[in-house]
Amino acid sequence: MLANLITSKTRLRLLVKFFINAANEGYLRGLATEMNENTNAIRKELNNLSDAGYILREEQESKVVYRANKKHPLFSLLQQIVRKHVGLDDIIEAVVSKIGEVQRVYLIGDYTKGFDSGAIEVVIEGPFINLNYLEHLKPKIENEIQKTITFHTTKQYEGDGLLVFEQE
Repeated sequence: MLANLITSKTRLRLLVKFFINAANEGYLRGLATEMNENTNAIRKELNNLSDAGYILREEQESKVVYRANKKHPLFSLLQQIVRKHVGLDDIIEAVVSKIGEVQRVYLIGDYTKGFDSGAIEVVIEGPFINLNYLEHLKPKIENEIQKTITFHTTKQYEGDGLLVFEQE
């Protein structure tokens, strides 16, 4: 869906990198290696995104590090669009509404680092989670978002990850 609007695959991958998790950052050569792209393509898109104010560039020692500009007026909207593109909204809506007492949902794995790998790992925390229904729901969500999902369930999650839902 977003790929039809943003025709540059490199730009789309950079948006996912920086806006799926605002803590993500990268530098030119590291991003080129990570995305298996040449440095000129990465440099061009970093300059475009930086010139538009969507990402910030900051010199650290001998490297220029890039990260999302949290103060940009469109930051929240871009983050929502990227999360929708990845399919997080669909996962959260399906999981929270129908599988039991969900307290928190975390995104872990590649997507927390900004890698658009097509494999989403989700941790669902709660005292009662209907595992049978979750397994029934999984292929439907995967078909809808065109990505592979791995669900991990626990009563209390202690690891690292991106908190994407918390029961109020």
